[in-house]
Amino acid sequence: MSARLVVLVSGSGSNLQAILDGCADGYIDGRVVAVVSNRPDAFALERSARAEVPTAIVERHEGEERRHYDARLAAIVSEFEPDWIVLAGWMRLLTSVFLDRFPGRVVNLHPALPGELPGVDAIERAWHEAVAGVRTESGVMVHLVPDEGVDDGPVLASRVVPVDASGTLEAFAATVHDTEHQLLVETLATLCASDSS
Repeated sequence: MSARLVVLVSGSGSNLQAILDGCADGYIDGRVVAVVSNRPDAFALERSARAEVPTAIVERHEGEERRHYDARLAAIVSEFEPDWIVLAGWMRLLTSVFLDRFPGRVVNLHPALPGELPGVDAIERAWHEAVAGVRTESGVMVHLVPDEGVDDGPVLASRVVPVDASGTLEAFAATVHDTEHQLLVETLATLCASDSS
């Protein structure tokens, strides 16, 4: 029985596309049963429509507390009966109201090595540190999200990405994104394989 994946997205969805492709070619023993976005203009929704994957848009109401939003989000996600929830460019911090509904099943991707550069703009911060001469490498990690800590859950996989400060930020970012796609797909393939064994 292939694993059921729900992917949470906020942006262009290039990592979502890598997951969809990995499922379509059989590398991942799973299928994306839903894509959920907090932004109606996210290009990821176009990608999911092309793949004929159901989508849901869960926008935050004005003045709504994070916990109340997360309760609504969890109710919608649970309807799809996910084995794994994948945060692929999801730009909201999740509270325990959501995470406690899916213990040990929320997977996040972060463009930095474990313990480094938590939060937003990790690629840009790594680049500026390299230009300043204090960093020669960064990386990518995939980790579980057990609690409200930021980018610090149990690490499932990580990979180093060298930073060539003589190049450009755009070239470095492209290399990081390529590495993200590879590492996320490989990690999901491992998780889904362990589910079916």
